[in-house]
Amino acid sequence: MRIRATVAVVSGALALTGLALPTAQAADSGTPYTLDVSFSNFKIASSVKVGTSAAVSTKVTYTLTHGSDVDPTASDFFTDPFLYRGTFGADSTPQLYGDDAATCTVTSATTATCTGTIDIHPADGDLSNADAGTWKGGAEAVDFNGQDPSSGSLDLSKVGYKDQGDLASIKVLRLAKLTANASPEPVRKGRTITVTGKLTRANWDAGTYSGYSAQYVKLQFRKKGSSTYTTVKTIKSSSTGGLSTTVTASADGYYRYSFAGSATTSSVSATGDYIDVQ
Repeated sequence: MRIRATVAVVSGALALTGLALPTAQAADSGTPYTLDVSFSNFKIASSVKVGTSAAVSTKVTYTLTHGSDVDPTASDFFTDPFLYRGTFGADSTPQLYGDDAATCTVTSATTATCTGTIDIHPADGDLSNADAGTWKGGAEAVDFNGQDPSSGSLDLSKVGYKDQGDLASIKVLRLAKLTANASPEPVRKGRTITVTGKLTRANWDAGTYSGYSAQYVKLQFRKKGSSTYTTVKTIKSSSTGGLSTTVTASADGYYRYSFAGSATTSSVSATGDYIDVQ
């Protein structure tokens, strides 16, 4: 899991990670002061769906309000958004960040609009299954005030830092997949059609997709020539995520399964499978 650009004194050294900033290699002195900034108008998607391999990026914008002694356009000023779970500020809290620092556009003498991203890399172990659900948004800023962060020694008393949590919330969801297959095909009118399928979701711990059991899934039908699906019945997935039910053949059209999602898993609808009723 990526770690944000936290300014912290660890064995007398400045720890800087997450924003790909150089880390001071020698002993530093002093203690960072509280930077005169605050964050508001934090905007992010209501949810993000994450699979097992592809990186997922979600945009974040926020307003940075700062004192007259802070220049958000300076080359040694950095800010970024982050997501966290649990209690804000706790070292053990799971956290998600962007691959790069946010960019800011000055809107007044004391405000700037900043744009960044939250970049999630499931293949790199950014998430475990227990992390699915609601996360909170926060932002941070660090100002080196003319000092080179890669120098062998920093005067930390001249480095400003501020972070702020509880700015928004977002659901980080396990990506769901769903299939549907109707048979036999073709089928005579009045005969029985069996519709099978499977509901799976990203297993971040194993790096694969696993069956999602005991979930209510709707069987839906769209008549040939129509653009609307209607629900035929609702069934529950098996212990392996399997789905199977029967209906009576009545007209040409498409059958699919549809899952509304849960607190930890995204919604999904299968591709409709066409049945020719003769």
